[in-house]
Amino acid sequence: MSSAPVVARRSAIKWTRDEFFSSPANTLLTLLVAAALAWALPKLANWALLHAVFNADAQACRAIEHAGACWGVIAEKLRAILFGRYPYALQWRPGVGLLLLAAMSFVSAVPRMWSRWLALLWIIGLLLFVALMRGGVAGLEIVPSSRWGGLPLTLLLSLFSLGVAFPLGVLLALGRRSPWPVVRSVCITYIELIRGVPLISVLFMASFMLPLLLPQGWQLDVLLRVLVGITLFSAAYLAEVVRGGLQAVPVGQLLAARAMGLRAWQVQRYIVLPQALRSVVPALMNTFIGNFKDSSLVVIVSLYELTGALTLALGGDPTWRPFYLEGYLFIAFVYWAFCFAMSRYSRWIERRLVSQPTPDRQPA
Repeated sequence: MSSAPVVARRSAIKWTRDEFFSSPANTLLTLLVAAALAWALPKLANWALLHAVFNADAQACRAIEHAGACWGVIAEKLRAILFGRYPYALQWRPGVGLLLLAAMSFVSAVPRMWSRWLALLWIIGLLLFVALMRGGVAGLEIVPSSRWGGLPLTLLLSLFSLGVAFPLGVLLALGRRSPWPVVRSVCITYIELIRGVPLISVLFMASFMLPLLLPQGWQLDVLLRVLVGITLFSAAYLAEVVRGGLQAVPVGQLLAARAMGLRAWQVQRYIVLPQALRSVVPALMNTFIGNFKDSSLVVIVSLYELTGALTLALGGDPTWRPFYLEGYLFIAFVYWAFCFAMSRYSRWIERRLVSQPTPDRQPA
C-alpha cells in the first residue's frame, strides 16, 4: 500500500500547526477568529440563503425587511448590469463580443498556441470586438462609445491597455538600463513621473486637459483618451516589474553571449528577456489584476463599466434601489472570479516554468 496519503496527511497537519498554532499568540488569534466565524457564518447563511428571495419579486423582497438577501434584483437587472446603457435590442452584439473574448482567452491559455500568431489573433479579435460594439460595418447600426458599458467595457479597458502597455513597459525597462544617457534619462523621467501620480489624476487629465492641448477642430473620443491614459499608466508600473527581472539575470550570461558574437538585440531577445520575464511572472500577474480592478475608476469620467452600470441600473429605479447591497456583492463576486482565475493561472504558469530548464539551471 502506498504511503502517499499518510505523508500528505502528515504534511497537512504540520502545515496547520505551523501556520495557526506555532505560538501562544497565534493560537489565541486562531481561536478568536474561529469563534468569530462560528458566530457570523450561521447568520450569513440565514441572510444569504435560507431567508433569501431568489425570484424577481420586489414585493416579496420588501416583505422580508432585509432579514434575507434579495437576489431577485440580480435577475431583474442582469442585462442592465452586464451591458450598461447599450441599446436593449442590440445587446446581442456585446454578448457575442464577450463570447469572442472568452474564446480567445481560452486559446491563449493553451501552451501549444503560444506563438507569434497569437498576437495577431488578439489584434484581429479586438478589432472584431470593437466593430461589433460600435457597428457601422456589415449593416450594423452605429452605437457611440458613450453608450458602451458593463462587462464588455471593463474587459476592453483591461485587455487593450495591457496588450499595449506590456511591450511598451518592456521597452521602457530596457531603456532605463540603456548605456545611452539621453534614452536612460527619458525613460527614468517618464517612469518616475507616471508612478508618482494616481490613476484618477491621469484619467482626469486624459479626459479634460488633453482636449485643451489638441489643435482646434481635433476631437478624440473619450473612450480613446481613457484607453491612452490607462495604457501609459500601466506601462510605467510594468516597466518597473520587468526591470526587476532584468536585474536578476546574471551578468556572466551577458558577457558569455557577447563573447559568442551575439549582437545586443540578440542577447536581449534570446538570453535576457526570457529569463527576466520568467522570474517576474507573479509580479506581472499582480499588476494585471490591479489593472483589471482599476478599470472601475473610469466611472469618474462618465464611462459606466461594470460598477457604474450597477449604479445606473439601480439609481433610476426606486423599486429596486433599496437592494443595492446585493448588487454590489454580485459585482464583487464577478471581480473575484476573474482575479481568482488569473491568480490560479499564474501559479500554473510558475509551476510549468520551474519544470523547464534555463541557461542557469542546465543539468550537469
